[in-house]
Amino acid sequence: MGEMSLTTKTYAEIWDLDVFFKGGSSSPELREHLNALNVKLDSFEQTLSTFDVPKNESDVDKIASIIEEMKQVAENLSQAGAVVGCYLAQDTTDKQANLLQGEIGSLGARFSSSMLVVQQQLSRTEDSVWTSLMQDNRLKKFSFVLNEWRDEAKELLSEKEEDMITALGVDGYHGWSQLYDLLVGDVKVRVTVDGVEKEFSVGQASNLSSHSDGSVRKESFEALEQAWTDKEEFFAKTLNHMAGFRLAVYKKRGWDSVLKEPLDMNRMKQETLDAMWGAISAHKAPFVKYLKRKSELVGADAMHWYDLDAPVTESTQKVSYQEGAEFILKQFGKFGPELEKFSRKAFEDEWIEAEDRPNKRPGGFCTGMPLSEQSRIFMTYSGTMSNVATLAHELGHAFHSYALRPVHWMNRQYAMGVAETASTFAEMIVADAAVKEATTADEKLALLEDKIQRSVAFFMNIHARFLFETRFYEERKNGIVSASRLNILMEEAQREAFGDGLGDVHPHFWASKLHFYISRVPFYNFPYTFGYLFSLSIYAKAIKEGSSFEEKYIALLQDTAIMSVEDLAMKHLDEDITQHAFWEKGIALCIKDVEEFLALTSSKG
Repeated sequence: MGEMSLTTKTYAEIWDLDVFFKGGSSSPELREHLNALNVKLDSFEQTLSTFDVPKNESDVDKIASIIEEMKQVAENLSQAGAVVGCYLAQDTTDKQANLLQGEIGSLGARFSSSMLVVQQQLSRTEDSVWTSLMQDNRLKKFSFVLNEWRDEAKELLSEKEEDMITALGVDGYHGWSQLYDLLVGDVKVRVTVDGVEKEFSVGQASNLSSHSDGSVRKESFEALEQAWTDKEEFFAKTLNHMAGFRLAVYKKRGWDSVLKEPLDMNRMKQETLDAMWGAISAHKAPFVKYLKRKSELVGADAMHWYDLDAPVTESTQKVSYQEGAEFILKQFGKFGPELEKFSRKAFEDEWIEAEDRPNKRPGGFCTGMPLSEQSRIFMTYSGTMSNVATLAHELGHAFHSYALRPVHWMNRQYAMGVAETASTFAEMIVADAAVKEATTADEKLALLEDKIQRSVAFFMNIHARFLFETRFYEERKNGIVSASRLNILMEEAQREAFGDGLGDVHPHFWASKLHFYISRVPFYNFPYTFGYLFSLSIYAKAIKEGSSFEEKYIALLQDTAIMSVEDLAMKHLDEDITQHAFWEKGIALCIKDVEEFLALTSSKG
């Protein structure tokens, strides 16, 4: 950390999207791409109109050809969707991008319906014929995914009914999700910072949660809480209708558990999820102690929500974007040459949107451009070590896509839990190094605390989201859940997940968190915690084996889309993740950080 001021390059803080389509959301090139995509989709639908249930081994050619055509459509659709998503993220007022998102949504729905036709026909194949087909080398390499599709199709409704659900979802399910983005983009709050009252977007105001001045943190929190309160009926209606659509579909399919879809999507067993939360719930005490100590350090009577991200030392340094980039590259280089080389390219080729400016959407993400074999990273960088960690996190996602370049599209569709493994692993490399390289006691404390904040986020905040969502869905089965009831459910979940370690809570968190409103991914929460703890085991292995581990790490990433998480852990880590013991190893490492923090602060507070 002491070397952070030594920068060698100036990296752009605004991404380059023109390399894909020149001219932003009004790009003629993008228009041409969408028109061509429409033609490709027409052709694919035409191909499928004569696709029948495979009868014998000679149907291999037809299936292999359909897979290649499917790949073409999927990659062109993903590219367009990703670029338009970037336009909207960089400027929430981009009306043309909003229209394009709707158009791409419709194309996506058509493609989903086509995929369903393929799935349904494969699911009707006789077992003996299917076994023969899977022996052929052209299909054998896709056998995990094809078997998964076949099993999934057997649990769905008829082709016609599923087709209708997909079509209605464009203006129903996904429409509500897009409305949420529009509502949030419209939220502005006024907060006094350094004696001057300024207007902030949600993303900018959220960054004030780590401001060194407690009154600024509290004021921005209260301003946002008021903004969510003012629009709570809009957000409650949006959330209820999204959940209602989802539940209606589940009911028609005969699915009892709201966790069935997210578990299937994450290729995870219920026992694994139960073991993970069980291990975490049994070890909350040290983190509650940390919250109590931190509240003393920031001079509060209890750990209030708005102080969770508060800096614990006055000397918390600001890190410029250039310094942050160089630090990340230096630490990645210690792990392995591929990760460092790849990340340097991302900085140099302007893959990252980090500028702090109005009208950007809140949060951070990484999105892939499959046709170009590139990624784009979005965040708002304001100079904290937490921002540096976020940047490393998103680069971890991008590296995952990079590692999968030699792999066929069919075998690249990895689930969120393992996606969060790659990102959290990269984040950990940087966070750990920052603590080790600290040059002063105050700096070390600030950085150690930044690491612990992540454990608190994954073990407590994410747990609260999971508890809230599980209970909300149970109540939603019986009808609309009012905004006031949603506030109560959220407060109860937060108090339980934080082990009664909180003072003031955040009752409108359900309205403020984008993840509850992502229609394509139900339960956008537990995979984060899975990824965090899973990556800790990989990290422990990496420390033990040094730079020679990078090759094994890439091999693990390349397997993430072709096996269950249980099999992945067994193959690459030789661990049974349905047992508490696996999760407790990772939690123990996090508790060590807490113990060190408590020792360093024993004379303070």
